[in-house]
Amino acid sequence: MSFRYITPMPSPEEIKKQYPLSPEGAKVKAKRDQEVADIITGKDDRFLVIVGPCSADSEAPVLEYIERLSRVAEQVAERVLIVPRIYTNKPRTTGEGYKGIASQPDPLGDPDMVAGLVAMRQMHIRSIEDYGMSAADEMLYPENWGYVEDLLSYVAIGARSVEDQHHRLTVSGFDVASGMKNPTSGDFSVMLNSVYAAQHPHHFVFSGYEVETTGNPLAHTILRGAVSKHGNATQNYHYEDIKRLARMYDEMDIVNPATIIDANHSNSGKQYLQQVRIVHEVMHNRRFSAEIKRLVKGVMIESYLVEGNQKISDHQVYGQSITDACIGWETTEKLLYEIAERAIG
Repeated sequence: MSFRYITPMPSPEEIKKQYPLSPEGAKVKAKRDQEVADIITGKDDRFLVIVGPCSADSEAPVLEYIERLSRVAEQVAERVLIVPRIYTNKPRTTGEGYKGIASQPDPLGDPDMVAGLVAMRQMHIRSIEDYGMSAADEMLYPENWGYVEDLLSYVAIGARSVEDQHHRLTVSGFDVASGMKNPTSGDFSVMLNSVYAAQHPHHFVFSGYEVETTGNPLAHTILRGAVSKHGNATQNYHYEDIKRLARMYDEMDIVNPATIIDANHSNSGKQYLQQVRIVHEVMHNRRFSAEIKRLVKGVMIESYLVEGNQKISDHQVYGQSITDACIGWETTEKLLYEIAERAIG
């Protein structure tokens, strides 16, 4: 047989009952959900910064990072809303490699999906309850939504998932801001069609049920750069790119036009230190053009305690990425204060 069935998975209800978010934590999340929503809809003119490790591979350094982030967040709160990245699933282009803590809680160990679900929930819960910061995660597998729907304030749909019908329809049932990345080809039409689909109601099969959704008016775009047919990274964060996206938004039946600029991935050519320069350009363009300021609601930054990245081994550098390279904490802290200086006005 093609499949070997190993372990029955607990239901979302069972996992949430065993590892519940406290009532106080639920209030924190609800408040932050609304703050993010108000930025996307334009009710709040603060700037959204989604920042953190490429993958949340270990609880201790991730939570140390979030503790530091929470202190900065308090200082810039009048101008910037900071949402930590706690990315617990990692897409792999070839299917090989570390797939995130939700699949492999020990990067050196075997996959363990049940232990991964527990590790994923515990990390998100501690971020909320210990540091007051509900987080963003990528919804690589739509069926995982039930396990984290009470924890996330922001959801990203990746470049390889955005063309998938199941992802588009699932986002139409989410009740939090959800960013749809441009595909690796860079096609804006594909990305905007995904937003359109996510904003409208649907009737489909989800997690073994026939379901209906109302549509998610907080679905929006994320620009992450692209890869040309020759394999070269091409950027889409420049002034002309944003102007073109604004025109295309105007031609579609989409509410709350908004975009987030992903400063890494193909926009930086995975040259992680370029993220600082890219963010500076984004902030400059918002000051130069009122239209761009209305459309560009925030940035995504890959950052961790220690800059760069490393291979998975028995001798890990504490707080350094084991997937894509990130900027380090000192650079991150400086950049966050620079963003706050330029965010409003």
